[in-house]
Amino acid sequence: MPFNTELTRALGIRVPIVQGGMQWVGYAELASAVSNAGGLGLLTALTQPSPEDLRKEIRRCRTMTRFPFGVNLTLLPSMVPPDYGAYAQVIIDEGIRVVETAGNSPGPVIKQLKAEGIIILHKCTTIRHAQSAVKLGVDFLSIDGFECAGHVGETDITNFILLSRARQSLGVPFIASGGFADGQGLAAALALGACGINMGTRFMCTVEAPIHQNIKQTIVDAQETDTELVLRRWKNTSRLFKNKVTAGAVKIEKESTTGDFQEVAPFVSGKRGREVFINGDKDFGVWTAGQVIGLIHDIPTCEALISRIEVEAVETMKQSQSLYTSDSAAKSKL
Repeated sequence: MPFNTELTRALGIRVPIVQGGMQWVGYAELASAVSNAGGLGLLTALTQPSPEDLRKEIRRCRTMTRFPFGVNLTLLPSMVPPDYGAYAQVIIDEGIRVVETAGNSPGPVIKQLKAEGIIILHKCTTIRHAQSAVKLGVDFLSIDGFECAGHVGETDITNFILLSRARQSLGVPFIASGGFADGQGLAAALALGACGINMGTRFMCTVEAPIHQNIKQTIVDAQETDTELVLRRWKNTSRLFKNKVTAGAVKIEKESTTGDFQEVAPFVSGKRGREVFINGDKDFGVWTAGQVIGLIHDIPTCEALISRIEVEAVETMKQSQSLYTSDSAAKSKL
């Protein structure tokens, strides 16, 4: 029996799993594989160097799946910010119906997309930011706990608390992001009030993920303690895989007497991080990974992974239900 949540109904997907929008990972190969397997695949808009390149990637993805897929558009601080409006216009022109937004001051982009009836899934790391997004008219929230990869926020609230706060205080449906890799996690998220989950690091470690096999094996071999928080001093905290480069960045962060970001900038270069996924050297640059790496032990296809999660979640929910017997049912057995 298929899942029936607000997320599956709204997006037209079979399993309530969204693939995270990951820089240098969210290409058509992965997004189409996730969608073909019953989840929602996401292209990462800013992985493409220009809006027109995004258009080409959307069209390429359409040749690889007949199922719904979406686009992630993240707005981050930058000396020379991308033309977010132009990226959004390509998304509109190409008929994409679901967009995951994240980052700072998303109001103008959300307004632009909502005017065309696009479903907005906005990622937040605090309830305060989630409530602001609700006022902007988003359709779903992605509640991102401190366990997550990449930008974790500055409040350090883990999902067990954050999801329950979302259930108590938000007026729109939400999904759970950060720390999910299996069906037990999906069942737990549903029990806490979420209508689905978002997985990033887990999808990096699949056959279709367009990254070097050495990096996938590094994830399999890693433990949950093998991540590092970097850039906390500059209130732009990111959870990255712990390697030689993050060690150097953390050393500067702790010992710098000036606090000048330019001292640490070479260590957190996105260009070097991209090369990691190409050359397979885990120590060549920084790359994002969540604490969930401790739960990842294989490199399946997206189809095998999502099918396994579906079976595990259903079994877990049945087992949970069997732990309680009503008084009337118990008495009838006497």
